[in-house]
Amino acid sequence: MDRRTFITCIAAAAASTRMCFANALGLPLGLQLYSVRDQMAQDLDMALAAVAAAGFTQVESASLPKKPASEIRAALDKAGLNCVSSHHPFAELKADPTAVFAYDAELGSKFVICASPAHRDPAARSARFSLDDWKYCAETFNRWAQLAESHGLTLGYHNHIHEFDLVEGTLPYELLLAQCDPKKVTFEMDCGWVRVAKHDPIALMRQHPYRFSMLHVKDFHLGEGQNAKVTELGRGDIQYGPILAQARSNQHIQHAFVEQESFDMPWQEALKIDADFVRKLS
Repeated sequence: MDRRTFITCIAAAAASTRMCFANALGLPLGLQLYSVRDQMAQDLDMALAAVAAAGFTQVESASLPKKPASEIRAALDKAGLNCVSSHHPFAELKADPTAVFAYDAELGSKFVICASPAHRDPAARSARFSLDDWKYCAETFNRWAQLAESHGLTLGYHNHIHEFDLVEGTLPYELLLAQCDPKKVTFEMDCGWVRVAKHDPIALMRQHPYRFSMLHVKDFHLGEGQNAKVTELGRGDIQYGPILAQARSNQHIQHAFVEQESFDMPWQEALKIDADFVRKLS
C-alpha cells in the first residue's frame, strides 16, 4: 500500500469517529501535538492522519514543522482536524508576539498558551526563578493578552512543575493566579504535572472557581520525588474521574487535550489507548 492510499484509508476510518466526545466533559477529543512531534517532523500528513484515525478531532499545536501557517492549516484540514489552541515557550513569544499571534490565528487557534516562565533579567542563568521573575511573567502575560485579543485570541499559561516550588514561602502558581488579570489571561492546567509536583488538581480547582478553561490529561507512574514515568492513560497512578468531576462542578472547561510525551509501544496504538480511555470516562 503506497503512502497516499494509506493516508486515505486511515482518514476514512477516522470519519467514523468524527463525532467522538470526551464524555466526562462533553467535549470533542483533543490531542496536544507535542505528542507526535517526531512523527510530524518525518511526515506531517501521515502523522496528522493517524491522530485523526485514533479518534481525535481537535488539536493543540506545539513543535510544528517549520512551515508556513497556510501549509500547516491545509494539512490539518486534509486530516479533518481542528486546531483550537497553540503552545509556545516564553522566549518565542517575547521575540515577536505579533508574528506568533498572526500565525496561530491563521491556524484557526482561539487560544495561545505560554508554556514556560522566564527571568526578568535576560542574562540570568539560574534554573530557579525568583518571586520577582514570576511577577515579571504575570506582568508580561497581562500585556500580551491585550495584543492577543486584537488577533481574536485568548492568552493563557500552562504549568509544569517549577510553578510549585516554594519561593520565599510563596507558591508561584498562586502568585500567577492572583496577578494575571482573570478577564484577559486564562489558565490551562496540566493535571499530570500538578500531580508529579505533589499537588492536587481538585484542590486547585476548588480554590479557584472558573479560572481554568483548558486541561491537559496525561498519566504517570508516580515515583519518589519527581521520578515519574509517562504511560498511557488509565495505566498509571492518576485518577481522572474525580478530577474531571470537579472540573464539571466549578470550571468552564472549553478544551481538554490528551498529551503523551513519550511512547514505549507503537505510538499509533498508544494514542488509541489514550483516546479510548478518555472516551469511556463518565
